[in-house]
Amino acid sequence: MITYEFLQNYWWFIISLLGGLLVFLLFVQGGQSMINSISKTEDEKKLVINALGRKWEYTFTTLVTFGGAFFASFPLFYATSFGGAYWVWMLLLFSFVVQAVSYEFQSKPGNVFGPKTYRSFLFFNGIIGTFVLGVAVATFFTGSEFTINKVNLVSFGTAGNVMSGWDNPLHGLEALGNLRNWCLGLAVLFLARTMASLFFVNRLDHDVLHKRSRKYTLYNGVPFVVFFLAFLVWTLVSDGYAVNPDTQEVYMEPYKYLNNFIQMPVVLVLFLLGVVSVLWGIFGTVANKSFNKGIWFAGAGTVVAVTMLLLVAGYNHTAYYPSYTNLQSSLTVQNSSSSEFTLTAMSIVSLLVPFVFAYIVYAWRALEGKKLKLEDLNKDGHAY
Repeated sequence: MITYEFLQNYWWFIISLLGGLLVFLLFVQGGQSMINSISKTEDEKKLVINALGRKWEYTFTTLVTFGGAFFASFPLFYATSFGGAYWVWMLLLFSFVVQAVSYEFQSKPGNVFGPKTYRSFLFFNGIIGTFVLGVAVATFFTGSEFTINKVNLVSFGTAGNVMSGWDNPLHGLEALGNLRNWCLGLAVLFLARTMASLFFVNRLDHDVLHKRSRKYTLYNGVPFVVFFLAFLVWTLVSDGYAVNPDTQEVYMEPYKYLNNFIQMPVVLVLFLLGVVSVLWGIFGTVANKSFNKGIWFAGAGTVVAVTMLLLVAGYNHTAYYPSYTNLQSSLTVQNSSSSEFTLTAMSIVSLLVPFVFAYIVYAWRALEGKKLKLEDLNKDGHAY
């Protein structure tokens, strides 16, 4: 029989998987941050922008799905984080809105702002969108400043009652004061740029951009590895937010996230395989000039590694959204989820997810039947 606890854990897995997929698809943002550096001529810029323009909707849709799934399955997180740390989420969403506007309007007739203005918006989304998302995810391990009013949770719906309050007037921007958050933010930024370089190697039929992309794979891959290892090691040796399974009391446990890996060996093995796959995709592309499949190794590895990392944040009696100003307000998979009826209904709908993924794979392959070259842009009636 399917229990309420199973449904809660199932939906944390779905959230984690969507998070992993989203981080992989951030290669679009990574490419946008390099438009003016990896491409020098106007033709090169158009080729890069159109290669990314055929993929930006995947990232945007996954971001919306990720947020919607969080809202439906863990509404208390949605209310607490989106309602409290709103400057972070508004900045993130604004960067994605201007991205959509830029792709749709930069090449339209009568564009009064000019393509350079819209390309600067793409650059803004490429830098801010990746870095801010990385910082936001880092708070799953480092904690935030909020308080849950558990009395008002019981009487939710009564006028004037507030479920949660943010304890810092910066409303989320205080996360920038934590160096460990910066490490993951920069790691996500450089990972996105690395993935974009691998994507260009695989996708573009342009010798100059090919050679330049291989160089940028190394230029971005090295700082990614440095910042990611710094965050990972720092997190593994730090105290973590543990939950007493009997009393639901939250307390600090030394080496909590390291213990989670050790106590969940399957998660540890998959995480390590994901990391190795990412490194193989990066350094295989750099070392072998004829190897152009690095995006698939690094992409699959990113999805797996990020998914496992988020499982470590929420499984094994761990508070996935901790409050370091009020430990007992920390959110767990158990105390922040939707009702059993809601999770059951959503689980039935989630059975359609494999079909959605199958369609994405089909559409991707249909659009990527051959490498993109300049001549194709002249034939395409919807060039960006």
